[in-house]
Parts: sequence; structure tokens; C-alpha cells
Amino acid sequence: MNNQSLIKHHTTAKQSYEFHHYYYGQPIDTRLHKHSFYEIYLFISGTITYTVEGCSYQPCPGDILLININETHYPESLPLNLPCECFIFRLDETFFTRLHGMEEDLTACFKDASKQNYRLFHPNQTQMNKIWKTCKTIECEQQNHELGNYIIAYSSMVELLVLLNRAYYDVPNSVCRNIEKQKQINQIVVYINEHLTEELTLEQIAKEFHVSKYYLSHQFKEYTGFSPYQYIMKKRLAVAYRMLYNGESVTYACMESGFRDYSNFLKAFKREFGCNPSDFVKSSYSF
Repeated sequence: MNNQSLIKHHTTAKQSYEFHHYYYGQPIDTRLHKHSFYEIYLFISGTITYTVEGCSYQPCPGDILLININETHYPESLPLNLPCECFIFRLDETFFTRLHGMEEDLTACFKDASKQNYRLFHPNQTQMNKIWKTCKTIECEQQNHELGNYIIAYSSMVELLVLLNRAYYDVPNSVCRNIEKQKQINQIVVYINEHLTEELTLEQIAKEFHVSKYYLSHQFKEYTGFSPYQYIMKKRLAVAYRMLYNGESVTYACMESGFRDYSNFLKAFKREFGCNPSDFVKSSYSF
């Protein structure tokens, strides 16, 4: 299997908009740039930093990042260069001109996010379920060649914009306080990534950040969708996956990703990826 800095699972462009399913499997360092189109990032897993107009964002799984037209930005990976998976949508201005007959301005969330200088938000679970379902519909329709697939994908793209605007404007007026909480969770995420190979416990992390175990568990679950333990396990498995992908032995990947027990590592890896580490290594070499 070839090592690539960016593995593009699926990409489709159709005139006024593009859909990409990206998997950043290796370290990345992109120069500052800007586009003459709007961008939507829906983060699925992994760790990455996005800097937009001088503001740095460290999204958690389920977070959505809105980038307005002509805003300067660049992505760069965090410590350990953990894999990051996300959906990316890019929309040309012509996409919205086709909708000018409607009363709603579907670029409103981009403009307001730029004005407020805070572009990252986390939809509630109900909203996220609808957004995720719409994204998967777009991906599915653009992968097949059945009659009307482009029409369904295009209409789903419009639906996605409506859902995003609703989710964005449903953020309560207490958003500033929530942003501060999210920043603290992001700091905890960075701490976990930097100490992933060490012993990490809920008690130790709570003590490090001067919060109670209950508060840490509750806030972490709210913003990432995972308990601290689940998040640590997923991160360690992501590191092990990358090591195996790069040709390291199963034993080495187990130890260097922070697992202390080999049998637990084997069980966790199979649960997460659907196969044993040794079978994954064999299938990797078959490419």
C-alpha cells in the first residue's frame, strides 16, 4: 500500500459544488491560501488544527467548520500526526445564484460565522443525525450512475445547507460560555494526544485541569460524543493503525500506541476495524 499524505476516498465535482471524503493519513502542512468558494468541513474522527483568518480551531468529532468565501486558512496536524477523517463540501457562488428565487439566504451562516469570528460549532444529536444522513445520501448518489443520481445529490446538497443554517442559528445566546468550555475540552484533547503512550486515567486528567471527574466526563461526552476512556482508546487504535499501515510489527504497534495488554489490544482493534491486526497487515501488503 502506498503511503500518501492525503488519501482521497471519494471525490466528485459537478460544476457549482464539490464533495470530498478525505482521510489525512500522514503529516500535512499546507500553506496559507484562500478560495473563491464557500467550504464546509464535517469532522468524523481524528485530530487536526485549522487556522482561519488568524483564529485556530481544533475540531472534535461531530464539529462543523464554516469557511466564508475568500477567507485565508490552512490545516496542520497536531502532535503524533493522528489520522483525521472528514467530509468537505465546496460551493461556488453560482450554486447560490440558482437559488435566488427563494426567500432564504443559505450563505447566511457563513457570513455570520465570519462576522462573529467563530466558525466552529457542534450541532445537537438530533440535528447531527439529519446532517449525517444527508451527507451519506450525497456520497451514495455520487458514487452510483443510476438515473437521476445527480438530481438527488443536488437536492440533498440544498437540504444540507438548510440543516446547517438551522443548526448554526439554534446555538443559544450563551454560545460564548460554551465556546470557553469547548476550548477547555480542546486543551484536554491536546493533552491526551501528547501523553497518549503514557498511563491516562480520568482521575489524573481531572487533576491536571483542576476539574471534578464528573464535570470532565459530562463536558467531554457533550463535546466529543465519547467518554474520555472511549476517546483515549480510539486515539490509541488510530496510532496503532497508522503504525501497521507503515509496516511496523503488531507487537511494536501495541506497545508504542499506549496499550499495556496485548490481548486487550487485539480485541479492541478487531472491534474498531473489523479484523485482527495481523490480518490487516496481510491485506495491506496485498495492495
